[in-house]
Amino acid sequence: MHKNNLARLHQEGILTDIDMHFARFMTDLAGSKYQEVFLGAGLASNVTGKGDVCFDLASFAGRGLLDKDGEREAVICPGLSVWKNNLMSTKIVGRPGDLCPLILDERNRLYLYRYWEYETKLSDSIKQRVKKDINGINLSLIKDSLKRLFPEKTDGAINWQKVAAIISAFKKFCVISGGPGTGKTTTVAKILALLLEQADKEKNLRIFLAAPTGKAAARLSESIENIKKKLNCKDYIKAAIPTKAFTIHRLLKTIIGSPFFHYNSENLLSADIVVIDEASMVDLPLMSKLIQAVPIDARLILIGDSNQLASVDPGSVLGDICGNDHIRGFTANFVNKIEESTDEKFADSIKKHKDIKVLHDHIVILKKNYRFADGSGIGGLSKAVKHGNVDKALSLLKNENNKSIIFEEIVSVDNFKQILADKVIEFYSEYLKTDDPAIALELFNRFKILCAVKIGQFGVYTVNAIIEQILSRENLIQTENLWYKGRPVLIISNDYKLGLFNGDIGITMPIPDSDRNDMYVFFPGTSGELRHFLPYRLPLHETVYAMTVHKSQGSEFENVYLVLPDKDYSVLSGELIYTAITRAGQSVTILGKEEVLRTSISRIIKRKSGLHDSLW
Repeated sequence: MHKNNLARLHQEGILTDIDMHFARFMTDLAGSKYQEVFLGAGLASNVTGKGDVCFDLASFAGRGLLDKDGEREAVICPGLSVWKNNLMSTKIVGRPGDLCPLILDERNRLYLYRYWEYETKLSDSIKQRVKKDINGINLSLIKDSLKRLFPEKTDGAINWQKVAAIISAFKKFCVISGGPGTGKTTTVAKILALLLEQADKEKNLRIFLAAPTGKAAARLSESIENIKKKLNCKDYIKAAIPTKAFTIHRLLKTIIGSPFFHYNSENLLSADIVVIDEASMVDLPLMSKLIQAVPIDARLILIGDSNQLASVDPGSVLGDICGNDHIRGFTANFVNKIEESTDEKFADSIKKHKDIKVLHDHIVILKKNYRFADGSGIGGLSKAVKHGNVDKALSLLKNENNKSIIFEEIVSVDNFKQILADKVIEFYSEYLKTDDPAIALELFNRFKILCAVKIGQFGVYTVNAIIEQILSRENLIQTENLWYKGRPVLIISNDYKLGLFNGDIGITMPIPDSDRNDMYVFFPGTSGELRHFLPYRLPLHETVYAMTVHKSQGSEFENVYLVLPDKDYSVLSGELIYTAITRAGQSVTILGKEEVLRTSISRIIKRKSGLHDSLW
């Protein structure tokens, strides 16, 4: 195939600049098999930019990438056997364990070497951690701890929070997954109390709390602070539960100007327990580096919602670790341990599932929802979307008797602007009329418009501009100056010195009862106090009447409006719709076209990786 035809892959947007450079570099190194190497290397590079860890050769073999165009030939991928043989005949492609730029495994997955290494080291570390239980657990003490910390009566049903605590006590590796409102953070606070009660009173357990973003870390810190005050345990135990949470980057200590961290496999964290919140947002490279830095004898507890959107960067680590949702149970040996610790009996269906593996003993899915009551519109809708049940989801949204979940069809841009105008004026007028920053923040965060995409006439940039026009037209804001009273600001980078983090939201206002009209941006502090900054001091930021669903992860609002684009995009998925819905506490309205919503709910994003196969 002529080089000019392969250049069409770039012209048509199939390969990016960096993909083309990498493909050419690999081709030069290989010295032969131009088409096979170029396509393999270029596509292996390309898929990592889309969230996959590896390129599945088999799914592309024989496929046409570009049709014939005039005198230009079609671009068609080689057949699988030819492609594999020609790749393996070069020095740039090796088998797992070889030191080559590209790795081709036995399942026809082609990796960039570093992603194969990240995945392998993560998988190996997890498998090593699940081999042996932790010894020396005081059984009578754990029974007492469980009764005090988990007193809730479940009418014969399994208390999965209590099971999570038992897993955390006996296992070095534990995953606690569950939707919003299932009590994940409460469970972790109780687990830390239980583990501290197990420890020697003279020994200070070294406990670290972390999350992938600054905002998530701040929320974790605030939640643990509030929850631990209510625990039924001694004061010295409460005092020993840490409340300071780090970003993972700060925990591992970034080495400026490099992708490496101060803490790594050769310089381990001095830790007995490491808790990671919002684990669904952690990508493969970061999770691999994290787990390598955690001592093998320490407890590692991951918390998150495996049904939420995966990380922005490659991998869907939490989803791969949790495996198949429909299989839930434990090995017979561990069931005996749970029953011995709780004096409760497990159902035979959980004991005797034939497909149970050792890793199942390390994973618990919290099922009871404390935020959404049985029959809740949001709860029912989120379940329907989670299971990809399109008809059920649409039926719930169209049920006029349930005012907490609504679907409004967008028939035109003008129609959309009118719907938006009515709601924006209704929800934003109140915060814009107050002179008290604390009240303004509280009122503003009751309502949030979430966009599925960034660009286009229904993307977050356009929607923010439309909202500014609406509010300006109503004389609720004065946009002659960039920093007008009431401008909401979203921080999009971390500033550790200021304590402002990616995802923080502030409101621009003058200082109350001041003679000066200088504008400051007010942010809520972790202890309820307000902090204010002059605009020029802020890290990277943007206006945030509306935000993307991705940016909303880890946040909670009373009322959510989800804006869908007018056509299908590859980023639309059931996970995205689920994530948006579960940001709401009271009501959700979805604006868009029914066919786009149907397509979104039915599309499950399955990122390509070998982690699930390696673990399960």
